Amino acid sequence: MVSDVHGRADALALAGDGADAFICLGDLILFIDYDDHGKGIFAELFGAEHATRFIELRTQKRFDEAREFSRSMWATLDGDARPYIEAAVRRQYKELFGAMPTPAYLTYGNVDIPRLWAESLRPGQRVLDGETIDIGGLRFGFVGGGLRTEYRTPYELDEEVYAAKVAALGAVDVLCCHIPPAVPELLYDTVARRFERGSEAVLRAIRETQPRYALFGHVHQPLVRRTRIGRTECVNVGHFRARGVPYVLEF
Repeated sequence: MVSDVHGRADALALAGDGADAFICLGDLILFIDYDDHGKGIFAELFGAEHATRFIELRTQKRFDEAREFSRSMWATLDGDARPYIEAAVRRQYKELFGAMPTPAYLTYGNVDIPRLWAESLRPGQRVLDGETIDIGGLRFGFVGGGLRTEYRTPYELDEEVYAAKVAALGAVDVLCCHIPPAVPELLYDTVARRFERGSEAVLRAIRETQPRYALFGHVHQPLVRRTRIGRTECVNVGHFRARGVPYVLEF
């Protein structure tokens, strides 16, 4: 199981070795690399120097300035960012889905573009969002995407829309989401020094239905990687781009 792949096709090809099934909790594409400013779609189009400036503004939470700077960059490409972004995203998706092992069960991350996935999916790769499936005798439920933030990433949802997907699952043995439940220690990123947004709906579902596991990603360097809520083991499966190692769920 992996999350926050962000372009690591090389490691993705080996992530399912020895597993009965491969699970991905989203964020496949790499738009901006906060560790290596020369990587990602923004740097590919505008260079590392401009990527560094954009990252600095976002890190300093100067979001209006960051958006204005981004608009000024896109204006140099005839003013319409979409064709350039989508072409770069399609290239990444083609490489990533081509490397991904099967059978695979996937849900979207907040930086993913769901409508572009179908073009690159291969046989044996199944997308689930607000849906359940039986794997190895356990009921797995999947909820993709994130909630609204100042970052305005592509697959952010209103709280009621996200909560409806969580409710549609009912009781499951393993709850798989891109974002964590709204537990502060699971949401704080110790490197970025900020709280990411978690889901109150996921937290309620855990308290009310007590799945065996709640698995998620999104927070790359969390203060706490795992905790328990009642009988539920809550686990951040890790920042796959940085680690290149999957989380193994044994049962």
